[in-house]
Parts: sequence; structure tokens; C-alpha cells
Amino acid sequence: MTFDLSNLQIALPEIFLLCMTCVVLLADLFVPQKKRQLTYGLSQLALIITLAFVASRYTTPTQIIFNGEYISDPIAGLLKVFILISSIFAFVYARGYIQERDIPKGDYYILGLFSVLGMLVLVSAYSFLSIFLGLELLSLPLYAMVALQRNAGASAEAAMKYFVMGSIASAMLLYGLSLLYGATHTLNVGNITQAIATIPATQQLILIFGLVFVIASIAFKIGAAPFHMWVPDVYQGAPTSVTLFIGSAPKIAALGMAIRLLIDAVPQLTLQWHEALTVIAVLSIGLGNIAAIIQSNLKRMLAYSAIAHVGYMMLGLIAGSPTGYAAAMFYMINYAIMSLGAFAILVLLSRAGIDAEQINDLRGLNARNPWLAFMMLIMMFSMAGIPPLVGFFAKLGVLEALVAAHMVWLATLALVFAIIGAYYYLNVVKVMYFEEPEDAARVMTSFDARVAISVNGLIVLFLGLFPSTLIEMCRTVFLQ
Repeated sequence: MTFDLSNLQIALPEIFLLCMTCVVLLADLFVPQKKRQLTYGLSQLALIITLAFVASRYTTPTQIIFNGEYISDPIAGLLKVFILISSIFAFVYARGYIQERDIPKGDYYILGLFSVLGMLVLVSAYSFLSIFLGLELLSLPLYAMVALQRNAGASAEAAMKYFVMGSIASAMLLYGLSLLYGATHTLNVGNITQAIATIPATQQLILIFGLVFVIASIAFKIGAAPFHMWVPDVYQGAPTSVTLFIGSAPKIAALGMAIRLLIDAVPQLTLQWHEALTVIAVLSIGLGNIAAIIQSNLKRMLAYSAIAHVGYMMLGLIAGSPTGYAAAMFYMINYAIMSLGAFAILVLLSRAGIDAEQINDLRGLNARNPWLAFMMLIMMFSMAGIPPLVGFFAKLGVLEALVAAHMVWLATLALVFAIIGAYYYLNVVKVMYFEEPEDAARVMTSFDARVAISVNGLIVLFLGLFPSTLIEMCRTVFLQ
């Protein structure tokens, strides 16, 4: 492999973010505790400049560098843009929450930056080696972030569960990739397709066996049933500032991994992974929506809701067409934005020593802070798929892709569960607007958090009123 300076320019977003993360790490080490806001400022600066680098190269042609380990294409560019935007909002929401609790300020931002770096590497990974490295760089900081609230036993328990289950999923991925490598004799995603065409029928079983382990690992990382066991416990046990981070940007990165390993690497085995994803999607939609109905803890309810939304996203992949893949990407991007806003409301409602986690904690929120109640209403209505919010068009997109692929039965089943799922979202709205508050004190929030949640809510509303631009962007990246 020869060194080419132009390769560094293509990978500039990841290189810059790595350097800035090291700068933030040193700043946090040497800056006095009273001036730790510098860590937050440098972290946001790093994300914003990285976003500018990514956006500037979004429309450039596909380039594969570093001996086939890294790909720069429109799919990676679009996913990176929304990973960085979600992370910027997550850091804004988390700042006040962290200040009021026994959570190391610098550790949250440093671990978050390393995880974001792993996400960027993952969506641009083009070989089994770089995919695994990106996934581990994404996951390992998240395990530590869950346990950041050191005096909370629930956080430590959630971190251990997350770490153990994550380790099992990583081992399954490695085993699956090793089988694919053994059958094709290549680690490069682009070469897998050509190698599969030359494999004799007697070795096809090895490919399918390896694909089963790969799909199981993807389902775990994305939080789909029946590999969802960690999701409710981690969402509930982790500090809310960490939950909102886990529930947004990593979901987008996991979709990027699925695109590389399934759509790009093994298109000849589409029939096999479609059947597996169909079972996973149906289980996720059914279990997620039904289990969410009986939850009284809002974080746990949103965890089961996340499982259901992952199932809906998978419907786009099952459709097996560029339109379906675009619908899956559109769905996951918008779910990340909606999830970020919903958990942000819980962060803003939490006070020192008291977390707003139960659905009853939102009782009478309209009387305490009408604007926050309206923002939560937008998030709940959008997740329920009520027009004219973006959640409606996200669901409509995947259902249209299924109908076009002659899977009307699956679209009908998804629609029925969407109607069932609307109940628990509307219940949250009922509690906010039609029940008396237990505490009449007005909810106060910082200026930057108010601006962020307002922008977050308006994005959901704007994308619902004018969804065509983002939909067309998602379609374009799969047609190039």
C-alpha cells in the first residue's frame, strides 16, 4: 500500500475529530474544575467543524482509499451529517443535566467524541476489519458512559448488562465475518460480491451460516427483537443524558453498518437476509408496541418504542429496492431526531437529585411550561405517525415500498401495529394536557436548551410539512 496525501484529505473529518478529541482530553486533564466549561465548548467546536468538513464533501463522487478499507460516498456523507447534528444537540441537552449531578463533565464529552468518531469510521468502513474497528470504537465508550453516574447502582447494573451483551454480539459478528472470509478469501466489501459468484454451490451453506451470525449482531446493535433484551434496562438505568445520546446517533451508524454488510457485500444472498429480517421486523414491531402499552416508566416506554421503530425501519430494507433503502434511511434519520427531542424533554424536566422518568412526572406539564408540553406533543404525535408531522411520512414511505414490492400482508400488519402503538403516545399527551400537576412550580430551562429543543421540534414539524427534500436526498444516494 503506497502513501497518498490525497487520502488524508478525503478522511479529513475523522482525522480532525480524532485530533480535537485528544485536545479536549488534555484540556480536561489540565484545566481547573471551575473552568471545565472549556471542555464543552471545545467538544462542540470539534463537532461543528467536523460537520462542515463532511458537508463540504457530501456531493463528491465515490472514492475508495486506504487499500479498500475506507469509502467516501454519498451514503456515508448523508449519514455522517445527521450523526454529527444529533451529537451536537445531545451535548447541548446534556450540559445542564451533567452540571447538577455527580457525573464527570469532561468524561461525558470525551467518551461521546470517541463514540462519534467510531460512528464516522463505521459508516465509511469498506472492509470487515474497518467495520469491526469502527463498531468497537463506537460501542466501548458507550459502555463507560452508561456507568458515569458512579453513585447510582442502576447505572452500574445497566452498564454491566450492556457490556456483556455487547461483547456477545461482537463475538457473533466476528464469527460471522470469519465464515464469510473463509468462503470468499477477501475482507473487502466490494470484492465479496465478485467472490460469491465463483463459489461452488457446496460452499453456499458456509456463507448463509456466516450471514446468520452477522444479522444477529446487526439486530443486537440496532436494538431489534429478539436481540432487544438490553434496550429497556439500559435506557432506564443509564443517566437520561446518556440515554438520549444512545437513542439517536448510534442508531444511524448501525443502519450504515447494515447497508455495508447486507446491501453492498452480499446482494446475491438478498432472498436469505430478507427472510431473516422479515421475522426480526415482525417480532420488533409486535413486541415493541405491545410491551410499551403496559409501561409506567417513560424511559422504558420509549425503549420499547425504539424497538418497534427499528422494526419499521427494517421494512424498508426488506422491500429490497433503492426506494425501500431510501425509505429506511429516511425513517432512521427522522427517528433519531424524534427520539432526541423526547428524551431532551425528560432531561429538561429533571432537577438536581430528581429525575423525570415516570409518565406521571409529566402530569399537567401544559400548566407548568406550555412550550415544553407542545414540543413533547410534537414528538409523541410524530412517533405515532400522525400527519402532518414527519413520522407520518416516514411510516408512509416504508409502507409504500412494501406495497411496491408486493408485500401487502406485511404492510397491513405494520399498519395495524402502528394503530395499536398510537395509544401509548396519546396517553402521554393526555397526561400533559388533561391532568392536574402534582407540582405547580414552573419548569425553568437554560437559554441554549430552550433554543435547542425549539429547533428540534421545529425540524420535526418542518420535515413533516416539507419532506420531499430529505426524501429526495435519501433516494439520490442509493441511485448514484
